[in-house]
Amino acid sequence: MSRNTMSNGVRKLKIAQIAPMWVSVPPAKYGGTELVISSLTEELVARGHNVTLFASGDSKTRAKLVSIYPRALLRDEIPWKEISYDMMNVAMAFERADEFDIIHSHIDLYDQFFIPLIKTPVVSTMHNNMHAKRKTSGRIFTYRHYKKHNFVSISLMQRKNSMVNLNFVGNAYNGLDPKKYKFNSDPDDKFIWIARIDEVKGVLNAVLAAEKMGARLDIAGRIDIAKLDFFNTQIKPRLNKNIRYVGEINQKQKLEFFSNAKALLYPIEWEEPFGLVMIEAMACGTPVIAFDRGSVREVVSEGKSGFIVKSPGKNKKANIDGLVAAMKKIDQIDRKDCYRYFLDNFTASKMADVYEKIYEKILDKKKILENY
Repeated sequence: MSRNTMSNGVRKLKIAQIAPMWVSVPPAKYGGTELVISSLTEELVARGHNVTLFASGDSKTRAKLVSIYPRALLRDEIPWKEISYDMMNVAMAFERADEFDIIHSHIDLYDQFFIPLIKTPVVSTMHNNMHAKRKTSGRIFTYRHYKKHNFVSISLMQRKNSMVNLNFVGNAYNGLDPKKYKFNSDPDDKFIWIARIDEVKGVLNAVLAAEKMGARLDIAGRIDIAKLDFFNTQIKPRLNKNIRYVGEINQKQKLEFFSNAKALLYPIEWEEPFGLVMIEAMACGTPVIAFDRGSVREVVSEGKSGFIVKSPGKNKKANIDGLVAAMKKIDQIDRKDCYRYFLDNFTASKMADVYEKIYEKILDKKKILENY
């Protein structure tokens, strides 16, 4: 194990970061998990750690990049069900396990099968909701079998909603590099919504609220084939000069999109484990108006970085009136306070601080067991 110590007193570590293969790191457009992985990887490299990133071949990083495939799989229209690519990606990292002090996996599920086969400590960040419609779900079954492995949650609500009592060794809120966002104190007179086009992400709720208020609303996001009918029947007929769909936008376009809005509308209808777009908005000083679901109360500070609107819950009519009421008072939020709240809680540096402590905690435990 590496014994070099950096100027901040933290050990210089050899770290493997394993990313999913469908989207590049960082993503060109869609890819919240990949954006977080990139933010963490680059921050760890900047701090002096020796980091190897296992990701798609078109990823861009200052770490050592290792890939089994030259491009993000979605670029070649490889479907999500082709799990062999992620399995091979994980296998390659674990075959080289002896090269690392610790392996940090961001792959959902597949890493768990390999962990018992190596001696190098592994920590897995759970980027998805730990819930399933069926108690007999193979995913839930697998996690129950490997629940004693090292897991990290991205919100406390994610843990609470989990169907499996995993061994969470820490909670690390997602973080972003503030230098890649742009604060704006004088936005346009419009609201925005951005995510995957999906009922549970609340795009229809945002449209209904904009209609009721007579407000401008720009919608951005990826439309998967499975959600095309929903978009064509529920969203497209409501588009007009005030309510626009601008398509799936890239990272450069997102800077203007977030910074030029009065607020981000995020009236979700599911237990979102984090919701990265909320902190992307706050990184520009743009407040968030969100339904009280999932991790929203952990991410949004009521009255400082946005407003939290009461949600009636599952299978009940959405609180559009509450959403409109919050939209009407959005100018009460000081955008500088919103931006400071982001800096105090959700930067890449804050996230890396937490992960360094988690790595040390796991490595110290391994040392104790070795010497027992």
